[in-house]
Amino acid sequence: MALSLLLKWRTLTTALPPWPRARSFRSDASLEAIVKASQDKLHTLVLYNYPSFSGAFSALFAHLFHSRLNLPSLILPFSSVEPLRVEDLCTEGLERLYLLDFFGPKGFAEQLSRRASVEVIGFDHRNSVIAKIPCEEDCPANLTFHLNVEKSSSMAVYEYFSAKLAETQHFDGMIKSLLEPKDRDRVEMILKYIEDIDLRQWNLPDTKAFSIGLNEWRSKFNCLTNPYMFEQLMEFDSTDLIAKGNSYVSTQENGAEKLLDKVFKVRLGRGFYGECLGVRVDINTNLVDEIGKKLSVRSAATGLRPIGAVIYMQRNNLKMCLRSTDSSVDTSEVAKAYGGGGSSSSSSFIIRMDEYNQWLL
Repeated sequence: MALSLLLKWRTLTTALPPWPRARSFRSDASLEAIVKASQDKLHTLVLYNYPSFSGAFSALFAHLFHSRLNLPSLILPFSSVEPLRVEDLCTEGLERLYLLDFFGPKGFAEQLSRRASVEVIGFDHRNSVIAKIPCEEDCPANLTFHLNVEKSSSMAVYEYFSAKLAETQHFDGMIKSLLEPKDRDRVEMILKYIEDIDLRQWNLPDTKAFSIGLNEWRSKFNCLTNPYMFEQLMEFDSTDLIAKGNSYVSTQENGAEKLLDKVFKVRLGRGFYGECLGVRVDINTNLVDEIGKKLSVRSAATGLRPIGAVIYMQRNNLKMCLRSTDSSVDTSEVAKAYGGGGSSSSSSFIIRMDEYNQWLL
């Protein structure tokens, strides 16, 4: 059963601690837009998680909803690394604020609802945010959290605004739809793929290729620097994105194959951790993952440990990346022994040149 939390609680009566200052995603364009919204007494502000697939599409659905009803709104990207401050968002005339695909740092949403005295509605799907949701007695009545760990934020936001629009009857008696019939199936398929990624299910065919094809758009999911973002999102097609992703994977694999002609034997930890195959890729560092996995398979086939060692220079340091396709192997034991880290299948560390030379004897 999905963990779905809809929390709407009474007004907070105790004072909240001051919000700490932090690095900010407070560009001149963002602040100017907020100032203008305050001057115009704009009623609705929408913040979406940037640069997230779910965040961008959630923003699209908020945009479509308000556009269909001719309701003015301000939509802005929100970065958890460089966030806008609570005081930036307490604008005159504001009545409703949406947090799409994020709740913000602990206490952020509560402070917004308390200081701005507006309705705050948040959407998220991550297990990690459960701890950020306050207990009932500490949550304002004008704050609503929509959390479903078995449904991506973009799907939840799509359903939310679709339902709200369906409740609104047009003057001619017709009920408006968030998406045009010609776009609905295509956009909903995009959402299914995003959900497959967000929930880390990877059940749909070609989800990895879809993710790779969509990934190049991540930096363009800023509606301030990319004023055509919503139009571009409406044109996305899962078939095209999958084809682009497959093309990229094919190019990477071909590039990796060319470098595998220059492999050599590596004595991990001077032989303490066994031996595997390695290769230097100083000018092809974008192929590290593909090369490492292929080396892992080849290394096992030659009777060595199923690990691929990919070595290259990084800012005047020699870096070694270890990859393995064998689930019984833990590459991180080597990396951690030399001050690095990672997972069992993927790890890395910096190694001194004199030490590295001892691994090649």
